[in-house]
Amino acid sequence: MSATSLRGRRIAITGAGRGIGLATARALYQRGATIVIGDLDNESAAAAADIVGPGTESFPVDVSDYESFAAFHKEATADAPLDVLINNAGIMPIGRFLDQSADRHRRAVEINVMGCINGMHLALPAMVERGSGHIINIASSAGKTPVPGGLTYCGTKAAVIALTETARVEYADTGVQFTCVMPSFTNTELIAGTAGLKFIPTAQPEDVAQAIVDAVARPTADVFVPKVIGPILRTQPLIGRRLRDAINTQLGAYSTFLDFDPKARAEYQHRIDES
Repeated sequence: MSATSLRGRRIAITGAGRGIGLATARALYQRGATIVIGDLDNESAAAAADIVGPGTESFPVDVSDYESFAAFHKEATADAPLDVLINNAGIMPIGRFLDQSADRHRRAVEINVMGCINGMHLALPAMVERGSGHIINIASSAGKTPVPGGLTYCGTKAAVIALTETARVEYADTGVQFTCVMPSFTNTELIAGTAGLKFIPTAQPEDVAQAIVDAVARPTADVFVPKVIGPILRTQPLIGRRLRDAINTQLGAYSTFLDFDPKARAEYQHRIDES
């Protein structure tokens, strides 16, 4: 598609201090949008704003805490209403389910699921009132298929997929758009220490960012990155569990979250445990 200008659009992105969020902020800014960055790490948010460019704002936000998200939303809309909210903040704990603490599972639900719910609950009233706006929730292809070692992560991303689609239907007559983005393995710190998938290329943050930019310019309900993931995931429920499991085993999807390098993942794991 042509490079549609997004000049005049005010877009807030959570978890934008690094990774997909930062790449998305940069890509949207380059198309003329005004960007508001939110991140739990205020220093990372401020540094990201400097990277994105002049006029970019940044504020701390704990998306799992409603009052913190409300304060972020108030700052983000102080000068103008939001045209787009991108609920990107998320964590990915992996490993055998029983080897992980109850607190780790709880925190994943609070950030990945409640973060989206809190953001939508805060941003939707003004969008509905004026009859326009766009909510983009970053889920994962893991929300569409089982990935051993990612039990809670898969569950949270399945929830994000379901709540985004339900919101799309519930608010169909309001003029507000909803998009669910479902990347496969993406080269960020979330996959540190893992081997990725066979036969399916690991996406780059810039690939996901470009898909999000395209969805902002031309709203669509579902976005898969890479695109080949879409047909694969849509077909799997039709082929039965035995064949699905055989295919996913060959792809490496059933081992990559179990057989990983703990040392390579230690820094990320420590950070999310302290979040």
